[in-house]
Amino acid sequence: MSALTLQSRALYQDVAELLRQRIFARDLAPGDWIDELRIAEELGISRTPLREAIKVLAAEGLVTMKLRRGAYVTEVNEKDLRDVYHLLALLESDAARSVALNASDQELKALLELHHQLGQVTGNRDRFFEVNEAFHVLLLATADNRWRNQVVADLRKVMKLNRHHSLFKSGRVEQSLAEHQAIVDALLARDGQAAAQAMQAHFANGLAAAGHQSETSLRADA
Repeated sequence: MSALTLQSRALYQDVAELLRQRIFARDLAPGDWIDELRIAEELGISRTPLREAIKVLAAEGLVTMKLRRGAYVTEVNEKDLRDVYHLLALLESDAARSVALNASDQELKALLELHHQLGQVTGNRDRFFEVNEAFHVLLLATADNRWRNQVVADLRKVMKLNRHHSLFKSGRVEQSLAEHQAIVDALLARDGQAAAQAMQAHFANGLAAAGHQSETSLRADA
């Protein structure tokens, strides 16, 4: 990709997005050193916008700066993952409760349509991941709390460093779809408590599928 293709925003923002997508695609894997010189030459840019882009990714938690060693793709440890899932469970369960109680019929219909799409792509893990994320993003948008959305967006970027691999656990796609069904059923019934509990269970099971034991803090009574 040349610098000529990086024009829509400030250059460092476009570079940050390019690196972000490489990290999510595992072209830059957790623990990899970010070779500034090579990447700058590849993109045909100076190292100044690249360094600004790296600062953005470091603020998001996707990149870790190591003294006198440079920038590395963040490696998420067990505690990091538990902490991220814990916060996401709290924030998104609260959003689910709000949607169940306050969303319009049309807004619920839009969520139901995405859920139906999810059921149609269970054989394609990459597509399943995309539709699953779209469902969560739409639910948060429907709950309409921009401050919560901002926090969740940053947490989900860190979760993406690991979460995609959890879908490769045998039976996880089918289990995740069933969890979404429970969420949707509660939303359509306008049962705020059941929606929150279903979302909590969804994150607890997602954490377990990622190779970790769910914590009591992820239970519905947390």
